[in-house]
Amino acid sequence: MARNDVRPIVKLRSTAGTGTTYVTRKNRRNDPDRMVLRKYDPAVRRHVEFREER
Repeated sequence: MARNDVRPIVKLRSTAGTGTTYVTRKNRRNDPDRMVLRKYDPAVRRHVEFREER
């Protein structure tokens, strides 16, 4: 079984339009939809939503 089958690497991009990204892994079985997390964006100096980019 390949390493990237169940837990692929995904890139989270800021919805504030600053271009800030986070890189993480997600479990495809538990979260088949696109991931959305509230994380800190240093460009705007506050927490904003980061959406999964494919």
